[in-house]
Amino acid sequence: MLAARTGAAGSQISEENTKLRRQSGFSVAGKDKSPKKASENAKDSSLSPSGESQLRARQLALLREVEMNWYLKLCDLSSEHTTVCTTGMPHRNLGKSGLRVSCLGLGTWVTFGGQISDEVAERLMTIAYESGVNLFDTAEVYAAGKAEVILGSIIKKKGWRRSSLVITTKLYWGGKAETERGLSRKHIIEEIVRAMTHVINQGMAMYWGTSRWSAMEIMEAYSVARQFNMIPPVCEQAEYHLFQREKVEVQLPELYHKIGVGAMTWSPLACGIISGKYGNGVPESSRASLKCYQWLKERIVSEEGRKQQNKLKDLSPIAERLGCTLPQLAVAWCLRNEGVSSVLLGSSTPEQLIENLGAIQVLPKMTSHVVNEIDNILRNKPYSKKDYRS
Repeated sequence: MLAARTGAAGSQISEENTKLRRQSGFSVAGKDKSPKKASENAKDSSLSPSGESQLRARQLALLREVEMNWYLKLCDLSSEHTTVCTTGMPHRNLGKSGLRVSCLGLGTWVTFGGQISDEVAERLMTIAYESGVNLFDTAEVYAAGKAEVILGSIIKKKGWRRSSLVITTKLYWGGKAETERGLSRKHIIEEIVRAMTHVINQGMAMYWGTSRWSAMEIMEAYSVARQFNMIPPVCEQAEYHLFQREKVEVQLPELYHKIGVGAMTWSPLACGIISGKYGNGVPESSRASLKCYQWLKERIVSEEGRKQQNKLKDLSPIAERLGCTLPQLAVAWCLRNEGVSSVLLGSSTPEQLIENLGAIQVLPKMTSHVVNEIDNILRNKPYSKKDYRS
């Protein structure tokens, strides 16, 4: 899958961070079964909007189960052969497309080709794949293209079926020359929507989406695609964590319900801030201690950063009560949002990845009561005028 990125960064993020994160497009390579009584049908006809939404969800889940059972029977297999059954990793549709992605994916920003060795990268991908992860994210700018090479080399070495994987990459910051970056025809063949349509038609990608685009830009791309009979984007890559909520919780739901664009989110631990490692300053071995991440260090030691650390301390008792770590709670909190198709994890050690993957077991514990407890501590829930759940 291909993702297109846009140019300018936020006011509090350095230009370096902007280059690594603000690109404009990506590409993906590729139960109640009993019949209802008449009285129950009459009751359904008077369901509230939210009730109708839940009913539709149950109907779609039942249809998907019937289709899966038919396919397994056709192939002389059982449900024990499915990835969900063997690993416990849930899968979700990417937006309203038919593409099924693991609700947790593995990102390669900073780590592959940079912070970790190729051997550790292989170990991380192996753990992720064997845990049911089928989504791996990279970009042409990550480690100056080295991350893409390492990712491909590991897949080839492991002999994993290409059809079992969804690979997303991003375009914009390609190289140092003016003709090696951006979204011009010279760089990706043509202007964005037409270029992405060409890439898909040529079989180089299966879907395309956006990364760090505004809702208005995404809607414009969709309109252009529909006007000229081209292929629209299917999802947006957006930052989403306990301290960054506005876009994913207010803007993207409207796009999902209007044009089917889903959310693939990154940085669930806010570049490590939510991991707890910065509670007493910046450790020497941490990412924030690196020279090129001075912007992250400044964010951590700022007044707002100290307030965030205090809130994390208040969240710790909730994590303890649920029997999980703070990072697992944070990742599960992102996943509890049904509008999120997949959460991209960024880990530099096998231990970190295994811990973060454990958020799947915490997800069922994210009840409305727990979510409200977290909101009362964070006090940053964005206000939305509309309820798109119905």
